[in-house]
Amino acid sequence: MIVSLAAIAGPQPSRAEPVIKAGVLKFGTVNWLLDVVQHNKLDQREGYRLEQLELARRDATSVALLAGEVDTIVADWFWALRERSAGEKLVFHPYSRTLGALIVKKNGPISSLADLKGRKVGVAGGPLDKSWLLLRAWSRKQKIGDVADIAQPVFAAPPLLAEQMRNGDLDAVLIYWHFAAKLEAAGFQQLFGVDEFMHGLGIKNPPPLIGFLFRKPSSPPQQLAFAGFMRSVDAASQLLLESDAEWDRIRPRMGVRSDAEFETLRQRYRAGRLQGWTPADTGSSKALFDLLLQTGGTKVVGRSVSFDPDVFKAQSSQ
Repeated sequence: MIVSLAAIAGPQPSRAEPVIKAGVLKFGTVNWLLDVVQHNKLDQREGYRLEQLELARRDATSVALLAGEVDTIVADWFWALRERSAGEKLVFHPYSRTLGALIVKKNGPISSLADLKGRKVGVAGGPLDKSWLLLRAWSRKQKIGDVADIAQPVFAAPPLLAEQMRNGDLDAVLIYWHFAAKLEAAGFQQLFGVDEFMHGLGIKNPPPLIGFLFRKPSSPPQQLAFAGFMRSVDAASQLLLESDAEWDRIRPRMGVRSDAEFETLRQRYRAGRLQGWTPADTGSSKALFDLLLQTGGTKVVGRSVSFDPDVFKAQSSQ
């Protein structure tokens, strides 16, 4: 007997197996983690069944979550805060501290932020991308001017920007971590990580931005299922930290071009392994929220949205 989590409203027979359905992008890196959960039957060990619904666009995942078509998605906690302000009791369970990076040509003409002056800088995510706003704030703090004014930003999708960087059409690119890792493997280098932007702006403990979002479980069966889900995700993360064999197994679905690309992706992923959530992380998240509200205004954090630490209380379900 299979019972969808959304249908669980009260005690179920012990033979029932709740299903947690994750809405994912076809080529998202979270698929590596969920593959480890399913292959190693970590979900069954915790008494639930994990299913995945592949979606074509990032906004489609959020729509599916709000419509109840899926039980969890991967997104940032800023979006969860906006939805909480509208009455959705979403909570956030992080699984990685890995952030994006500013990538440049190795041994090229750019070795500092000041060297970006007059250069073409690719930016993934658009003018309101949080990493871009942080870079702009950091460049202003260093008194070299707003990088949006001194450089030539080029906004586009990450795959296109990565290809333009490879072809020499860009001088630098601010891009998500896995694209950055692939460029490093191709001979480029990381000038600064987004965590360094945060450090430079006074956030000493850069918080995770991305994690699993789901509605706060209300009934005991839901609480048990999601507690098991979080434990299985954490166990899969630990397995990827420790087991080279597990990485070899998932390599075919990673879409890597070379051994160097595979190894760099593995190193960067492992470097972002999260060791629990602490009050310091909540404090750093509040500082980041305030900084981005000051920098990008309500277009970034949302209108009438305030920081709500309860968004990070998914762990209380465990």
